[in-house]
Amino acid sequence: MNFESLNIWCWIIPALVGIISGVLGYLIGKSKNASVVDTSIDVKKLEAENTKLKTDLAACNKKVSTKDTKEKPANIASSLTANEPTTQVFDATEAKAAMGKRIKEDDLKIVEGIGPKIEGLFHNFNIKTWKALSEASTIKCQEVLDSGGDRYRIHDPASWPMQAKMAYEGQWKDLSKWQIKHKAGKF
Repeated sequence: MNFESLNIWCWIIPALVGIISGVLGYLIGKSKNASVVDTSIDVKKLEAENTKLKTDLAACNKKVSTKDTKEKPANIASSLTANEPTTQVFDATEAKAAMGKRIKEDDLKIVEGIGPKIEGLFHNFNIKTWKALSEASTIKCQEVLDSGGDRYRIHDPASWPMQAKMAYEGQWKDLSKWQIKHKAGKF
């Protein structure tokens, strides 16, 4: 056996081992049933819940608009001018009965997601009442949160004006039900 024939085997043997290893690896990988997670059921459930929530929102908006027109009969509505604000009377007893705890008027902490520090941020922006918060846009609420720094980034203020409106209008049972259903953002 000469030196040249030995040199050829030094190339052929590793090449054959590589090819055989590649083919075996492919076959073993293909033979394993790689499980693909089927999330279509979860997506369908979420789409159904989203549709239900949209329907509930439309019903609530209709109820609110109907309630507004019912609360202002023609003779009273005609006597109001643009300069005369309507005022809601706060009923602490009714609030306590529905919410299960004592409620102070215009306490922003009654809104799910707002604690003492976030309430302080809103006060810095001169949003100190339920009415003022109910009239604030979600963008304004996010601006208030952003003013507190990165630590408030996890909060989602999308529902805060709606909750404040329920509190301002004295819809304590509805607010309580909503908060129970959406406790800490979890459904």
